[in-house]
Amino acid sequence: MKYCKGCTYPEIAVNIKFDDKGYSSTYKSFHAWQNISNKEWKKRKKIFEKIVLNIKKNNKSNYDCIIAVSGGKDSYYQTHIIKEYGLKPLLITYNGNNYLPDGEYNRERMKKVFDVDHLMISPSQDSLIKLNRIGFNKVGDMNWHNHTGIYSVPIQYAVRFKIPYVIYGEPPWEISGMHKPDDFTEFTNKIRVEFAMRGNEWDQFIKNNNEGLNAKDMNWAKYPSDREIIENGVRGLFIGNYFKWDPNKNTKLIIKKYGWRPSKKKFERTYRKISNLDDIYENGVHDYLKFVKFGYGRTTDHTSKDILTGYMSRDKGVRLVKKLDHIIPSDLKIWLNYVGMKDEEFWKKADTFRSKNVWWVKNNQWFKDNIWGVPSAYGKVHLSKKDKQKYEI
Repeated sequence: MKYCKGCTYPEIAVNIKFDDKGYSSTYKSFHAWQNISNKEWKKRKKIFEKIVLNIKKNNKSNYDCIIAVSGGKDSYYQTHIIKEYGLKPLLITYNGNNYLPDGEYNRERMKKVFDVDHLMISPSQDSLIKLNRIGFNKVGDMNWHNHTGIYSVPIQYAVRFKIPYVIYGEPPWEISGMHKPDDFTEFTNKIRVEFAMRGNEWDQFIKNNNEGLNAKDMNWAKYPSDREIIENGVRGLFIGNYFKWDPNKNTKLIIKKYGWRPSKKKFERTYRKISNLDDIYENGVHDYLKFVKFGYGRTTDHTSKDILTGYMSRDKGVRLVKKLDHIIPSDLKIWLNYVGMKDEEFWKKADTFRSKNVWWVKNNQWFKDNIWGVPSAYGKVHLSKKDKQKYEI
């Protein structure tokens, strides 16, 4: 395992590439964003102001834009910017039935502090339980439906109500460094399917499922046609292309101005208390499955961001990764009870998603290099004897 010299990401992280000096594309991408001058940010702000003027002049809808919100820190900051410019947004939330108490409080508070209309769409609980099971068994991600909903429902309603813009937060896939600041990336169906939906459109995802889900159960996931999007002039913008994105600074602003509330309790798999409050599993078992697959988790994500934005030293980040990334979260028991799955069934399936580039088996234990390059054991192997042999050394 190679780890970036400038952050804590391993080489196997999604779409990341390393140069000959040991620095990741994430490192280079972040520095490209950090090196944008104040003069350039002023130019970007003016580009956004032209978009605002165009909306005010030409928009005939009852709303000027849709903001895809969960109630998290980014949702508040996006809405703060839009309201500062005097636009009338419609907030839309996809509710996956997994909110933490603090996340639910923040979500409900948005209507009060921003004076906005707020539409919340949620599949039935029965459908969500089935989607959790299918997601876990098919792609090792019980939150597939969440990623799909966030990037499908707002665009659906933009077309339905003829609203010209859907606003998202920071530009996509900064983790991999796939895009440069000058790209001014916009939201597309390609981003939705290839990344958020793991390459599975909704009909492919439920094809031949044994849960009884059908097309009518997936109405919330159906994306408008290209013709509908073009004819209604719908565009998806990332507001981070126009305003410097600093999660820590933004969070201080929304706490002071709007009374946004971080988590009261510490998470088990990350030191942060300001991220992913809209879903109990994002910092928990969903993220743990990323550790199972690729050998890194939420603490790697958060430390890398905080190192690259200057809030943390890499040495401290390494210590936190070693301490937290491997922890099996207690919400695993909650999820197993939610979907009616036994512990042994979970582990047998989870082990099938492990990358051979990261994991090996010795004495019926899973091993991987930790961030210092020293092999460490991470639990019992639940594979069949035949499959276990593929990993043994």
